[in-house]
Amino acid sequence: MNAPVKNYRTYEETIHRNGRIWMIAAIIITQGVPLAISLYFGVWPPLGKLIAGLLPTMMVFWPIAIIEVITYTPMLGSGGSYLGFVTGNLSNLKVPAAISAMQQAGVEPSTKEGEIISTLAIGASSLVTNVVLVTGVLMMSYLLPILESPALKPAFANLLPALFGALGVVFISRNWKISIAPLVLMIGLFVAIPTLPVGILIPAGAIVSIGVARILYTRKLV
Repeated sequence: MNAPVKNYRTYEETIHRNGRIWMIAAIIITQGVPLAISLYFGVWPPLGKLIAGLLPTMMVFWPIAIIEVITYTPMLGSGGSYLGFVTGNLSNLKVPAAISAMQQAGVEPSTKEGEIISTLAIGASSLVTNVVLVTGVLMMSYLLPILESPALKPAFANLLPALFGALGVVFISRNWKISIAPLVLMIGLFVAIPTLPVGILIPAGAIVSIGVARILYTRKLV
């Protein structure tokens, strides 16, 4: 008798299957809570005001969402992307955590090793974030006066620039020639139009970085 054929899913197949399930579940949960509240209390927002409130948000965040998927997925890999987009806070936390972990492990993005390290880093980051949030909520009455003190306000205002600055120094030092053009572009845009939305800054920086890197590579300058 022939041995029964076992259906083994590959890593990628399993990641995409579970990732899609959790993405759909996250959408249902996030949309289901306000829907359940409206159904229970019988209170619905006026359609005109709902659309008027959604349109400005959609115009800003939908392009950013599409751009983040295109930009971050090659860095995070399949598992890291699904986990990161379900748990959220990619730019501030998940992407820096994944990049730092891959750097410490000596692996490159868009590789099997890099994807595994990225997924583990984002998972650990999510767990730590939840622990910190729960602790913060339980101790908020004690921590709030300390966090709002004049001595700590400047630190919290510069937390994100300090985080990305530290990561930027590491990658810029690897090949400073590639970093010149995007740095000049970003600084110029910030100086000229300080209120420019992230949805324009991210694709502009990515396109210029890729284009300049390609030109330098073809001319054998990097």
